[in-house]
Amino acid sequence: MEFKALGATKTARTVKRGLPESGYWKRFQSPVLVKEHGMVTSLEFSPVKPHDLVATASMRLQLYNGRTGQLKRTFARFTGPAHSGSFRSDGKLLVAGDDTNVVQVLDAGSRTILRTFKGHRDPVHITRFLPDKVRVMSGSDDKTVRIWDIPSQAAVNQFDEHTDYVRTGCVFGDNPNLVATGSYDHTVKLWDLRANACTTTIEIDDPVESVLAFPGGGVVAVAGGPNVHLYDTLMGGRHLTTMGNHEKTVTSLCLDSGGGRLLAGSLDHHVKIYDVQNFKMVYSMNYPAPVLSVALSPDDTKLAVGMTSGVFSLRKRHVSAKEQAGVQLAKDGPAYGTREYFARGGTHKGADDDLRIEHRRRKGLADYDQFLRKFQHSRALDAVLANNRTGMTVVTLLQELVHRGALASALAGRDELSLDPIVRFIVKFIDQPRYTAVLTKVTETLLDIYDDLLLQSTRIADLFIRLRTKVRVELRVQQEMEMLMGSMDMLMAACHVSHARAAERTAAVADDEKDAAVLAK
Repeated sequence: MEFKALGATKTARTVKRGLPESGYWKRFQSPVLVKEHGMVTSLEFSPVKPHDLVATASMRLQLYNGRTGQLKRTFARFTGPAHSGSFRSDGKLLVAGDDTNVVQVLDAGSRTILRTFKGHRDPVHITRFLPDKVRVMSGSDDKTVRIWDIPSQAAVNQFDEHTDYVRTGCVFGDNPNLVATGSYDHTVKLWDLRANACTTTIEIDDPVESVLAFPGGGVVAVAGGPNVHLYDTLMGGRHLTTMGNHEKTVTSLCLDSGGGRLLAGSLDHHVKIYDVQNFKMVYSMNYPAPVLSVALSPDDTKLAVGMTSGVFSLRKRHVSAKEQAGVQLAKDGPAYGTREYFARGGTHKGADDDLRIEHRRRKGLADYDQFLRKFQHSRALDAVLANNRTGMTVVTLLQELVHRGALASALAGRDELSLDPIVRFIVKFIDQPRYTAVLTKVTETLLDIYDDLLLQSTRIADLFIRLRTKVRVELRVQQEMEMLMGSMDMLMAACHVSHARAAERTAAVADDEKDAAVLAK
């Protein structure tokens, strides 16, 4: 498996608001109430603009336009109540589970069912795309968690350590090989997909209703009962704090775009906002029915809340052009002095009609080329033999040493260990016609330099005996080939003579027949 370099740990950004906290959240005005066909169990905004909203209710997914709020598309291809409609990171696909134990991947643009994953034995209540875009996580009432490969439509991981219904889960945006799931067995488990095992288990006093990973993956928020708990995953699931401002079960969690505010919806009809810097509640919103799901758009301008009454509320916050430009600049601009700050623009992709200047990245020199450049011929020969290079590469370097007149200096001054790979290479490739001339030159140079010293090493002497044997076998083969070629030349000459004589006889017969015809006339 390819090693992944460590990246800088991301932390939640400090949120700077131009208005007091209450004034900021009060600007989410003019709530639009949309009636669905059943309880709104899940809400999620698309990660890409215009941030369409998908609502999961009853046996369908409803897709609403992010700009107008109007119904855009309905996905009604489920044969049982649907659960956990979720977007992929590019906004092109949706995934959802249902009570018929299947997981479906849908095309958000055409309502086509692209994949159907079967394997769970009970209803599937949680589905998420992994950050690599080719795998899907699902959790079911059969107490299992499965990871599905979209191209092959097969389960590549299965975890069976939960002892009760798996009703919630989340993925880590910075690590595609780590997922977290929460169960009614009062535990949250972190799964390493590479090791196919649970790495951390967090226990709470109540069934787990929602799990949410903070940016960077260092902190996980867990909703259980009327409380929201925060745990440090980098310290093995160490408990950080508990926020207990609700009176009934907390059912849903979400973060704002900067990760500085945590929103929690509860069956007590409230959505409460917490500051993650000091873990204090900064604002509360009241709704007409128990809250089952909460979602905040990536641009922090739309707040959607789903309720048990089959209605979801959509509030919008008006943002001026100046404020939007400032927010976008603060969100996209890296901190001054960081590596990302000085690398700005490196990943920019121009428009199709832009003039593109071809840039050819200079290929770095190999280690033996670097030694050749410094005229360190002996080290260059050692380097090319040490890294399992192809035979042609080694022979090319030897030929270059011959042209430079440096072959003797590269071979001189060696001990038994440094001579061993050279002689072994000669023994292996001496019978290759493309290499024979160069390797013969190298062998002669070795014999001239070391002469009788070669017999003082048993290892080198054995190698030269093998070389002599291989050369003798090759010479014998060449001699036999020469004899065969001579025999074939004799046969070919005899064939030519036979054909010539046959032609002469044919011509003589033709002449006799012609003369006989003339006499008959």
